[in-house]
Amino acid sequence: MLKRFRHEFIILAIIVVLSITIGSINSQFYSVGNIYSLLKSTVIMGLFALGSFLVLVSGDIDISFTAIGVFCMYVTSKLVLLVMPGAGIVLIMLIAGLMGVLLGFINAVFISLLKMPGLIVTLGTGSMIRGFLLTFIGVRIINKLPDSMIAFSKITLLHKAQENGHIVGLSIGFVVFIAFAILIYLALKYTVTGRAVYALGGDRVATARVGFNITKVQFFIYGTVGFLSGLAGVTHSSFMRNGNPFDLVGTELSVIAAVVLGGTSITGGKGTVFGAVLGVFLLVLINNSLIMVGIPSYWQRAVVGIIILLSTGSVALQERRSQGV
Repeated sequence: MLKRFRHEFIILAIIVVLSITIGSINSQFYSVGNIYSLLKSTVIMGLFALGSFLVLVSGDIDISFTAIGVFCMYVTSKLVLLVMPGAGIVLIMLIAGLMGVLLGFINAVFISLLKMPGLIVTLGTGSMIRGFLLTFIGVRIINKLPDSMIAFSKITLLHKAQENGHIVGLSIGFVVFIAFAILIYLALKYTVTGRAVYALGGDRVATARVGFNITKVQFFIYGTVGFLSGLAGVTHSSFMRNGNPFDLVGTELSVIAAVVLGGTSITGGKGTVFGAVLGVFLLVLINNSLIMVGIPSYWQRAVVGIIILLSTGSVALQERRSQGV
């Protein structure tokens, strides 16, 4: 058990040490407002990361999830404003999620039925989705969102008064993120399809040989990625209080970095939901720390690149040691 979760314990220890270090440099780090802000910052990346985790564990790579998220966010916002401006947030999220499922199924068709590499397919579909959105649907920022989306962004829990008298609370979005993390954990552990996701990443041929329906598993994976991406898109728009079709471009690297940082093998078959969540927390913490100690924002991309190399190398080294190589 300890060996299985060793990487997660290491990441957790790094989070603790980094938090203590940054807190000693800037005491504002420990303020309730900053902690709640940090947790809120994990929501969008976290929802995307849960989907990316499923794909990586299955032995593939998806880079279309942000395009799906933006498409679902923008189209759903325009549709709701046009047809049912009084729709509740649950219905809006459901519409965006189901739209994402359909777009995810497009990836699954090419990957599962046509046997094309996931990286190539999602590179193509991501570009196609963005191009279709900007060409045929719109490029203007939606400044007036449905009222329920704005209201959702204001819902907070565990309220706490700060020294200046300002009341802060934990965003409901964080609860949504953790709830879906738990659901995916349970699905992977207790369902046949969930166990097949790991098997697929370990050995595709053996997975088919023991009777798993690979097509069904891949449609489950990419459909789930699409649903989470649609949910992330709407949540992002709600937090920003506008709908920008150019948002989230280029964040794929950070999401994948967070998942790999959490111990998920980029070659498939290994990784945990807990590790992916910790990877998101650590990457958000690093970005926040760079800002708090005054390091220029353009260094953040360099740091993300270094993290990918180090974390991938660490996971690869652990795999070689476990195999006695």
